[in-house]
Order: sequence, then C-alpha cells, then structure tokens
Amino acid sequence: MGVENSTIDSSSPKQPLLTRWVVLQKGVTATKTMLTIKDLTLTYDAINEERTFSEGDTLTGTVTMCLKKDTKVKSFFVKLKGDANVRWSRGIPTYQITYKAHARYFKLKYFFIPENTKDTEISKGNHSYKFSIKIPSGSLPSSFHGAHGRIVYRLEAKLSRSWRLDSNVKQEINFASKAISSLLMTRQVGQVDKDIGIFSKRSVHMEAFLKSGVYAPGQTVAVTVKVKNTSSKDMTPKFSLRQNVTYRVLDSTKYSWSEICKLVGEVIEKKSEKTVSCTLKIPPDTILSIQNCEILSVEHYLKVYLDISFASDPEIKFPLVIAPSSFMLNPGPWGIFSGQGN
Repeated sequence: MGVENSTIDSSSPKQPLLTRWVVLQKGVTATKTMLTIKDLTLTYDAINEERTFSEGDTLTGTVTMCLKKDTKVKSFFVKLKGDANVRWSRGIPTYQITYKAHARYFKLKYFFIPENTKDTEISKGNHSYKFSIKIPSGSLPSSFHGAHGRIVYRLEAKLSRSWRLDSNVKQEINFASKAISSLLMTRQVGQVDKDIGIFSKRSVHMEAFLKSGVYAPGQTVAVTVKVKNTSSKDMTPKFSLRQNVTYRVLDSTKYSWSEICKLVGEVIEKKSEKTVSCTLKIPPDTILSIQNCEILSVEHYLKVYLDISFASDPEIKFPLVIAPSSFMLNPGPWGIFSGQGN
C-alpha cells in the first residue's frame, strides 16, 4: 500500500533536467535501464486529449521494473514537484552579472517503500506499482519554456539502495492553470478620442468591442470597431495580438515580446463614419497566459489602432487571457473595460 506525503520546499534553485519521453495511447511513459534493475518505467494516465493537468486534478500511473536478482531496497517512491526558474546575464564577455531566481510550488511524494526504514527485499522478476497523487487546488502557473526561464512540473520515480547509486526515471507533465480572473470573462469595451491637425482641429472617435477577454489557443477573437472620422485624413484600422514575457529577479527585469498575429481592416475615408468587424484566429501553439508566478509572467493583449499618415495613431489595448481549451467560458453579467487611449 503506497503512502502519499506532501512537503513544501523553499530550498535553493536547482537547474531543470532534460528528460526523454514517449507518448502512448493511454498515457505517457519514461523508461530507464540499469544494471540490476532492468527497464524501470514510469507511466502516467492522461485525463484529457491535450494530456494536461490542472489544479486539484489527481495524477495516477504505474511504475514497473524487472529485477535481474533479489534486491534490497532502502526506499522507493514517486515524486511530483513544481518549480519555476529564471536566469539571464548582462554585461560584456569579460565582466557579466548573472540574475537568477527560483520558486518551489510544491513537492509531493507517494511511497511504495518509505524512507528511513530497514532494507526491504524485492524478489527477482517483474513488478508493477500503482500510484496516485493529488495536485494542490491553489492557484498554480502553467508550464512554460522560454529563453530566460521555465516553469516545470516533473514526475520522478526513485529507488534507493544502500551503497548503490539511486535508480530513477523522470517525466515532465504539461500543466495548464485554470486560475482565471472572472473580470475578463465578460464583454470588453474600449474607446478613445484623438485630435488631428494643428491649425484646424478635427477629431477621430473610435470604439471597440470584444465578446470576452478569455480565449483558448485555436479560438477566434471577433472584434467590432466603430469610427467617427471628422478629419480630412483617410485612416486604416489595424489589429495586433501581442505577447509579453517578463522575467523578474528582485528589482531587475528582463522583457521580451512578440506579435502573434495581425490583421488590416478596410480604409475609413475622411469625414465619414464606419463600423468594421474582423476576426483573428489565435494560433493553436500560443503559450498560455501566466499571471500567478512571482518571477515570471506571460501577458497577452489585443491592440486596436488607426493607422493615420503623419499623425500619432489612436489606440485601444485590451488585456486578454489565453486559457487552456478545457477551461469552459461562463460569461457573467456584462461588464466594461476602459481601454488605454492615447
């Protein structure tokens, strides 16, 4: 009978380890071969098509191994832990400052043979052990791999013997957080006014609408824009979905951003009013938003702006949350978001 034990570890940063993995029809398996222990295999069961796990889910699986001879075991367990690490350097090759930080979210163990016990002998042959670990229900960030940091949830089976090197096999799981703010799950509205011209003041008024501020990779964002153009200039509405990644170590930060997709709308002629609608499809491989990690964040926003020649562009920015596809959107009462205008 296995025993589950949970601990919270705030130890110093550890470098993430690379693992190899093989996807099977009913789960994911990692295998390692040792001298006495042949084919130590760790398999976990997928609970959805995306093979992701979220807060409160129970992770089940099996550890199998083949022993070439009777073996005395000091301890034998499965461990699941979640860690975030960031690291980057600044300066010249001869003088660099390195910034790094680590956050431990949880460390859970399921024991087949508890630690600090007398050696337990396991007979020669094939053996199979079932395990079950419940992921904490609190807010946890999604898995992430970036240029200067990562958030990794790793499963490991570890067998210890006296006077022998530990035998272990590791497997990374894909974690998709469902900790989503309800404020963005309603209709989003933004507006901006802009004066154009130096001597004869003319203005542009733009309003933009989104059905929701929460979307999953592969979904389509529908945007409606209403423009009242009293100026003597033609202008073009443009739409850009962007992603910002921020790495933090105390007061130091490292930024990176990318444009995920963009679209150009129909021209709005001078001294006219027009309503423009467009749809932007979020690429299926878009990284999930991360707002609940103290050393790393991934933010998304939709920029709606009017491209005007020889004038600063009026714009509205809508913050978006890219959530896992298994997250069901349940919009509440209609709300209003005031977009940033300039």
